[in-house]
Amino acid sequence: MPKLGIIVASTRPGRVGLPVAQWVEKEAGAHAGFDEIDLIDLAEVGLPFMDEPNHPRLGQYTHQHTRDWSARVAACDAFVFVMPEYNSGFNAELKNAIDFLHSEWLYKPVGLTTYGGVSAGTRAAQMIKQVVTTLKMTPVFEAVSIPFVQQFLDDEAVFTPNELLEGAVKTMLDELVRTEAALRPLRAA
Repeated sequence: MPKLGIIVASTRPGRVGLPVAQWVEKEAGAHAGFDEIDLIDLAEVGLPFMDEPNHPRLGQYTHQHTRDWSARVAACDAFVFVMPEYNSGFNAELKNAIDFLHSEWLYKPVGLTTYGGVSAGTRAAQMIKQVVTTLKMTPVFEAVSIPFVQQFLDDEAVFTPNELLEGAVKTMLDELVRTEAALRPLRAA
């Protein structure tokens, strides 16, 4: 069975991405479509802004942080990006993390779990599709869009979804499993 990487894109103090990602991780574990789940918190990964002298397509990484990041991404077969919307787009830390690598992303599906205010992060989702498709990733149509995310967080910062969000995450995970299986031969080639 495939391995799912759940990437927490926000790194700022007071972020809500981690509790949302922990909920996605719990749902993915209950889903049973993935053999293994890696919750990847970009705040812990701590990548600097791109500092590699060679183009990522070459895979000639000079820094240990890049080699570690490469191994972690390469080990995953599918991803969920849990990302905020900043100024009608996705955040710089996620773009930087994507840009560090190239072949590690190829032919892998990605589900988008976005959050924000009234737009629920949908503008960030649209913007990132241009980036991931250039890397031959396949964004699944089914997504989780969380409007006014603070309403789903309690005083302890635990995320409690409504029925609509619970249904959306299950549908997204179903589609990630199907798409990962379809793309697997391309990754093996």
